[in-house]
Amino acid sequence: MSTTVPSSGRLPFVIYVLAAGVFLMGTTEFVVAGILPEIAHDLGIPVADAGLTITVFALGMIVGTPTMAILTLTLPRRTTLSLALVVYALGHVVVASSTSFPLILGARFVTALATGAFWAVAAVVGAKSAGSAASSRALGIVLGGGMLANVIGVPLGAFAGQVIGWRGTFWALAALAVPAAVIVYRRVAADPGSAPAPSVRAEIASLRDGRVWLVLAGCGIVCGSSLAAYSFIAPLLTTNSGLATAAVPLVLAGYGVGAFIGSNLGGRLGAHRPYAVLFVSTTATFLVLAALAVFSHIPVVTIALVVLLGLFGMATNPVLIGMAVRYAAHAPTLASALSTSSFNLGTAVGSWLAGFALESALGATGPVLVGTGIAALYFVPLTLLLRKERRRVNA
Repeated sequence: MSTTVPSSGRLPFVIYVLAAGVFLMGTTEFVVAGILPEIAHDLGIPVADAGLTITVFALGMIVGTPTMAILTLTLPRRTTLSLALVVYALGHVVVASSTSFPLILGARFVTALATGAFWAVAAVVGAKSAGSAASSRALGIVLGGGMLANVIGVPLGAFAGQVIGWRGTFWALAALAVPAAVIVYRRVAADPGSAPAPSVRAEIASLRDGRVWLVLAGCGIVCGSSLAAYSFIAPLLTTNSGLATAAVPLVLAGYGVGAFIGSNLGGRLGAHRPYAVLFVSTTATFLVLAALAVFSHIPVVTIALVVLLGLFGMATNPVLIGMAVRYAAHAPTLASALSTSSFNLGTAVGSWLAGFALESALGATGPVLVGTGIAALYFVPLTLLLRKERRRVNA
């Protein structure tokens, strides 16, 4: 497999194979939100308790992604990717066939570990397959699979759950993961025999570069700001904007379309002007959230702003992961894993703070204001990162 891509050439086919795998992973992460009532009714538990299937998955991603990156470090990357899909399939079989809620939670946690391992290694393989000049572009497509999951995978999974039962959704995802594991193993090239043996000590040592941690801070902040608002966008749409409940999925699909375009466009432009993409997207995200807080009583404006939130809020992700992998030259897998953990940590903290704001006197506008405040913090790590880069160039 070639490791370089001509500036005008096409990306390797393996990039799209990895994107398909990320699509599956992204679907399982978010599809539960659309079938929680069905899960709760079938298991005889409150909907709030069924929501633990989401919380447990997030915890698995935060804690498990870097852990799995270290534990699988000495395995060939295509083996790790294929095994992750196999474990993913088995986890879904357990969820689909079990009536024990604790066992279902355990299977969701294990599935999250597999998802984290796949995301981390897929980002490294995608970046290295495309070459340094096209790495951000490739990552935009790989990560775009996760964004596409919000547009297609999650709505289809929720629809299937309502038609054939929520267990049918998990059986379908398990069935899709099996051939995906075979295809990934066949299409991802074997690790080069001349490459140095991976070392946990070398990976950790490479994380001493302060730029890596500034990038990770950016990863947490970008998701914290966008997802603080997105997590509670339904109350904003129905309470402030006066939209019907039936219109909420359509608006969320608009957000998903914006996120999909933003991820791909950000990755493509970020390959040439990374800091321009980061600062423009950061400024735009801040302004969109501020405008959403002010104009959420106007339905048409609100819908447009939600789409723009997806567009600008997710445009920085492939650029940030590409930077993390590049700065931690001898720790690409761990850096990618920590990026994924940072995204999920930001999401968890942002949505947690937004929940408090929702219950305050601010009401449905509260989460958006929390997101706006978090977005303002984004400029701190980006400015410090740019200053460090300029010092290195001038040194």
